[in-house]
Amino acid sequence: MGSFEGLTALVTGGASGIGLATARLLISEGARVAVLDLAKVDVPGLAAHVQADIGDATAVASAVQRACGALGGLDVLINNAGIGAQGGVEDNQDEEWHRVLDINVVGMVRVTRSALPALRVSDHAAIVNVSSIAATAGLPQRALYSASKGAVLSLTRAMAADLLPHGVRVNAVMPGTADTPWVGRLLERAADPAAQLAALAARQPHGRLVTAQEVASAIVYLASPAAGSTTGTSLAVDGGMDGLRLPRES
Repeated sequence: MGSFEGLTALVTGGASGIGLATARLLISEGARVAVLDLAKVDVPGLAAHVQADIGDATAVASAVQRACGALGGLDVLINNAGIGAQGGVEDNQDEEWHRVLDINVVGMVRVTRSALPALRVSDHAAIVNVSSIAATAGLPQRALYSASKGAVLSLTRAMAADLLPHGVRVNAVMPGTADTPWVGRLLERAADPAAQLAALAARQPHGRLVTAQEVASAIVYLASPAAGSTTGTSLAVDGGMDGLRLPRES
């Protein structure tokens, strides 16, 4: 019997990458799971799939309501949906800054706001927000993305403080560079994909990309009843990228 037996969960951005790995792991642990994603998803054992653009408040509210109805309530919310961005501080126009912040930060707010009525009546309510190690480690050519994920980290701590009296735990996971479809698309556009992959792997001390399954395991732990005394924290899954300072090879 899994640690989520009898519990329900909603995963945003659950059609691919980290979200898909998380949905599958939650199902294997006994949870009834719904996925909110614009893309279609086919996961054995999935209780519901609701489609919505998290940039649309009305669509989000309707989708979350449908998901909670299909699940019969909600115990766990995984805020994973987001988009990437490249470039330094001068490389993106205002419209792109507004678009990325609206999806990565305000989109998370829209989903959470819609889910809170159901979460507040759960005995095991937990929210896990997917941030990034880019929130705390200065990475080149990631100004906009880093700003959005830094906001997610700050938002997580503020949400944890506000929602603790309501019995809702809130934590964040901070992946390093993960082997996901978004990173795959970046590599496809690179002039030398093999060299770019090697560079991405080398900047993480353990020398490889993080797997989606590794991030999912961290998410599921923080969402589980086993982490009942853990709230307002962030868990880095980055091969030591943020915290370790290893000597350079001579």
